[in-house]
Amino acid sequence: MRLIVAISGASGVIYGIRMLEALKEEKVETHLIVSRWAEKIIEYETNLTVEQVKEMADYNYEVEDLAASIASGSSDFLGMVIIPCSTKTLAAIANGYSENLIHRCAEVMLKEKCKLVVAPRETPLNLIHLRNMVKLAEAGVIIAPLMPPYYHQPKTIDELINQMIGKILNIFGVKSRFYKEWKKPF
Repeated sequence: MRLIVAISGASGVIYGIRMLEALKEEKVETHLIVSRWAEKIIEYETNLTVEQVKEMADYNYEVEDLAASIASGSSDFLGMVIIPCSTKTLAAIANGYSENLIHRCAEVMLKEKCKLVVAPRETPLNLIHLRNMVKLAEAGVIIAPLMPPYYHQPKTIDELINQMIGKILNIFGVKSRFYKEWKKPF
């Protein structure tokens, strides 16, 4: 089982990092792309270096490398998750603008009918953001905004993050300890 993970330049890079940790635990082969802005945000929002994050993945690709093997429809992947997904990345994909490897891989997922999950981390959303999300949803993309639920009664930020990661893993059919199913409390 192979999955492309992209971390784009939105706040909330911890979600992408936790996704890599969870996929390693589940023994899913990961192919990582980190945007230039995400590199800066990793340094700003975490105590990790970009190199430490890249070491969490099985394979890494430079965001400018449009000749990478994962940019081809002949590659065999379970799908791709962009987490967090910046509104710039969302707009590029929605409008068919493949400026970098993240955009190109998303385009390949669409044309090959593979699962593509985008996890936007932006609020409030404006009309342009929403229209871009509608375009993507109409094209078959799964929109998974990073809006953690509270039914599992989280006590820590980590529990909120883990629940979202587990929910997204479920989309790909990967069952993990991170996801707590809804149980009727009464």
